[in-house]
Amino acid sequence: MAGRHPTSVPYRAGTDGYHTFRIPAAVVTRAGTVLAFAEGRHGSAGDSGHIDLMLRRSADGGDTWSELTVVAEEPRRGTVGNPAPIVTADGGIVLVSVRQGPAATEQKIRRGQVAPADSRRVFVQASEDDGVTWSAPREITSSVKRPEWRWYATTPGHALQLRSGPHAGRIVVPANHSLPPTGDDDGTEGAYNGGHALLSDDGGETWRIGYVDDTPDGYVNVNETTAAELPGGRLYLNTRTDSTAPGTRADAYSSDGGETLELPFRPQAGLVCPVVEGSLLHWEPSGALLFSAPAAPDARAVMTVRASDDDGVTWRPVHTVSGLPAAYSDLAAVDAGTVGLLYETGDFGPYASIAFRRIAAAELG
Repeated sequence: MAGRHPTSVPYRAGTDGYHTFRIPAAVVTRAGTVLAFAEGRHGSAGDSGHIDLMLRRSADGGDTWSELTVVAEEPRRGTVGNPAPIVTADGGIVLVSVRQGPAATEQKIRRGQVAPADSRRVFVQASEDDGVTWSAPREITSSVKRPEWRWYATTPGHALQLRSGPHAGRIVVPANHSLPPTGDDDGTEGAYNGGHALLSDDGGETWRIGYVDDTPDGYVNVNETTAAELPGGRLYLNTRTDSTAPGTRADAYSSDGGETLELPFRPQAGLVCPVVEGSLLHWEPSGALLFSAPAAPDARAVMTVRASDDDGVTWRPVHTVSGLPAAYSDLAAVDAGTVGLLYETGDFGPYASIAFRRIAAAELG
């Protein structure tokens, strides 16, 4: 890291014709290139409307960045987002994302007020040249979304391909959905949130649904989910939840490559966060499990990396970036001595930029 600044800024609000950049996702290719994905939001910082899927590449570990590239856009100026990239064992890159029509919003989709063509649909792309060019988006909605599900989102953040165990080679993409309401509810209530996984055993050619966890009891209701592979191929999953359970996080394990969960998601009150997305990374040099998210209990601020030496049972803080506003993030292994953190932050609000922080392994304990 000699000669490099610890932090660079691949995305700034109000540049390149975009109002705001949000929803970071990061992977490092087999060639060592850092790929930083984000949503480019045209008209506002809002979650719907005209939103493109963007990419910047870095060949020097995240110090400098390429020109902005549009990886995917909705033909009618709708939304493309929630990037879930995976670097595969053969060096290829698979990218799963979702899209919706220009007039659709999450509230309308949850209420069942949107036609199927405008509702949440799922697509996959691939790159064989280190992220320089991408295949045309190919729809996989019918394989990975049950007809009754309304809202639908992948991760956000990087997904993974299992490297060991009986299911080595399987691609696992955590995702979430909403159920249709019952009684006098309209479907926007958090109790109807649920989680599931997208699975592919042939490098992203065909897809199916793995585990499903959706119990509308208001205790733990799975939302944005991230995953990491533990030694031996076991999966650890951690999710955002806004429910009556203690805290704002819940976690679960899978011993069969994401087909089923050992137990349903349970509260993980040891991770103190606001209600927000978080990221996981199994840091192989130390064997620790890392988790990034804001650490303020009631505000999106104080971006912090925490570590677990017992596969996610207990956690401790190991690196605090700053006390500034901060929101979504994604972790990536840059090299054997450096962890990269792509995260939303700003001086007076969390969505002014998406920064990339290089953290030396020695700082992680």
